Amino acid sequence: MQYTGARILIEALIEQGVDTVFGYPGGAVLFIYDELFKHKDRIRHILTSHEQHAAHAADGYARSTGKTGVCIATSGPGATNLVTGIATAAMDSAPLVAITGNVATGILGKDSFQEVDIAGITMPIVKHNWIVKDVNALAETVREAFMVAQSGRPGPVLIDIPKDITSQLGEWIPLKPGGKGPVKHIESISADALVSGIIPAEELLGARARRLAERNRRPTFSDEDINYAVSLFREAKRPLIYAGGGVIISDAEGELTALAERLNAPVALSLMGVGAFPREHRLYTGLIGMHGTVASNKAVQKADLLVAVGARFSDRVTSRADNFAKGATVLHLDIDPAEVNKNVAAHAWVVGDIKKIIVKLLKALPPQMNTEWAGDIEKWKEKVPRANRSGGSILRPRFILEESAKRLGPDAIIATDVGQHQIWTAQFYPFTRGRSFITSGGLGTMGFGLGAALGAKIANPKRPAALFTGDGSFRMNCGELATLTNYRIPILIVIINNRVLGMVRQWQNLFYEERYSETTLDRPPDFVTLAEAYGLRGYRAENANTFVSALDLAMKDIAAGRPALIDAHINSDEKVLPMVPGGKPIDEQILI
Repeated sequence: MQYTGARILIEALIEQGVDTVFGYPGGAVLFIYDELFKHKDRIRHILTSHEQHAAHAADGYARSTGKTGVCIATSGPGATNLVTGIATAAMDSAPLVAITGNVATGILGKDSFQEVDIAGITMPIVKHNWIVKDVNALAETVREAFMVAQSGRPGPVLIDIPKDITSQLGEWIPLKPGGKGPVKHIESISADALVSGIIPAEELLGARARRLAERNRRPTFSDEDINYAVSLFREAKRPLIYAGGGVIISDAEGELTALAERLNAPVALSLMGVGAFPREHRLYTGLIGMHGTVASNKAVQKADLLVAVGARFSDRVTSRADNFAKGATVLHLDIDPAEVNKNVAAHAWVVGDIKKIIVKLLKALPPQMNTEWAGDIEKWKEKVPRANRSGGSILRPRFILEESAKRLGPDAIIATDVGQHQIWTAQFYPFTRGRSFITSGGLGTMGFGLGAALGAKIANPKRPAALFTGDGSFRMNCGELATLTNYRIPILIVIINNRVLGMVRQWQNLFYEERYSETTLDRPPDFVTLAEAYGLRGYRAENANTFVSALDLAMKDIAAGRPALIDAHINSDEKVLPMVPGGKPIDEQILI
């Protein structure tokens, strides 16, 4: 069948199981948007207010489902506006396909109007990118892009399509000629399966995709790796599991719990690992790192075996890497061999899919193992900063989060921006499962939250969704309120408003002799008035009682299918505690 490049793109996206794309049109993608209009009954387009938030929305869609998110932008500034969103997805291993238009092939490289080398710009922050200069290569490129984004350690990719390619005619050949019967989507086909010949790669993807699969193939673990790991477990007296986002990506939460119970080992979570282990479990010690609990941070320094599971030893976890887990043998389980020995030296490692690794370990381990923590973990759990205790009429972050959780229920998806509110959410919100906490952990992107929340809600229409944000972050993405109201996306927005850039002010308070340089936000807008200007109801809360009243009213709006906003005022000097000062060992924490 002869189709235009734009039609081939739409058919290829639908072939991959894409039901929703997020984007913003422009001259270089006019043919693509014309095809989106013609096929709006087959694929939905969500018009955001800014391209960056289209990328964040696709990211939120991906993180909450495990499917690949898709965003579209025009050339030049449209493409560069995606960059922050692509980098955010890359740092947190979210599968994303970014599609950009560009000027026609004949004038590429001539500094044409709205031209930019987006492939060159994004090269450090994508798994792979393509410039499509032949319309007949477009469908295969899309298939490759989805395979690369999803396989191994997930991440973003980019397809740059010159405008003339979208208007030229090319041959469209579906994955299964004739369209009879179900089509196997590439996102469900692993690189290993392609290389092993289980799936006929030539038939589905073509030789070029098979070569790409071979290049992307990861070394996998052996029985010897498993047996050595088991020998370390048998020798350990004080094992600790440090789990990260890789557990959630691998859908291995149940296996992680089984492993912890088998080892009788406490479990500490990175920020990206929140939801990977039951919060109420007796072995749960909470966050680890700069704002980790006393129990997690003490335990890692006292452990004789540290098992890192799908975690990358970021500086926000280790603080001083040379002093981190100083008495422990380090066993690193991860899908990405590049992470092994990158930040913290490992004594042993098992590289492969986390779920498969843990299943193998469980088969090789004895039914029950004993440890010698001797009550230390329970003793450390009792050390909680006074600031983290709720009670009284003053509106405090913990009260806001716990009361909201009661209304939203255990199935809710929670997004945040970045700052104090992000850590409070991780500390106090009672997450019960993975893919429920959507936050920017690696890049730390202020302005991520609202786009991510709307993407997650669109992907999960039956699950409640909320955004907890700060007044500093919300200023960066409030234009997306127009998207919420236009598409009637019922998200609860709670601004934890301290009228300052809270995390930076906290550092200024503790380490810069209270010189609050440019962190006081004593300026418009009034967020309640702003909400009303965008067509949704806004409520203000200045104490515990008024917050509960506002929350009840906001939840009525949500039940009616409308978004709602609460501007919740807290003290400007509320702090995120515990806190490890920069450059200090992880167990030297500020608690008061």
